[in-house]
Amino acid sequence: MVVNCMVWTLYGLPMVHPHSILVVTINGSGSVLALIFIALFLIYSDGKKRLKVILCLLLELLFIAALTFVTLTQVHTFKKRSEIVGTVCILFNIMMYASPLSVMKLVIKTKSVKYMPFFISLASFGNGVAWTTYALIRFDPFITIPNGFGTLLAVAQLVLYATYYKSTQRQIAARNATKEVNLSHVMVGNATQPSSKPNH
Repeated sequence: MVVNCMVWTLYGLPMVHPHSILVVTINGSGSVLALIFIALFLIYSDGKKRLKVILCLLLELLFIAALTFVTLTQVHTFKKRSEIVGTVCILFNIMMYASPLSVMKLVIKTKSVKYMPFFISLASFGNGVAWTTYALIRFDPFITIPNGFGTLLAVAQLVLYATYYKSTQRQIAARNATKEVNLSHVMVGNATQPSSKPNH
């Protein structure tokens, strides 16, 4: 998430793609929030996980620094800068939108949506629609392509949710019924056990 927000922040800078204040402010805020989440994770995680996240974060920051340096010092037109950074943005944004694909596969396999929260799918759909609409108004293909893809993927998630919602409820009801039966067996078994107290 953090690298995606950072490359979009770079894309929206006046020296890369002028007149993109919304892209800068929204993704700049997203970068700050992502860094706060990472900081909280580092505070409460164990040593091995903390080291892994720190290494990943350092690599991402080095990548952003290198991309920024090359774009601003070696490329001298807005068009070329927008094309280079925009292409990178498309790649990272599509990867972010595609991250639930494994969860969607699990939903189809298990016929259960308990692994795919509805409101996250709905928020992803809203985000994709909003950015796609914004990009079409300005006709910005670098924003349109990944967010159009994200919108379609979010629609697929919502369709899966509608398809498997009832089967999920049946699975939950069956699981709860099994737990109640097992609990009743335990209670009956305990009640029928002979007392271990000695007779006087």
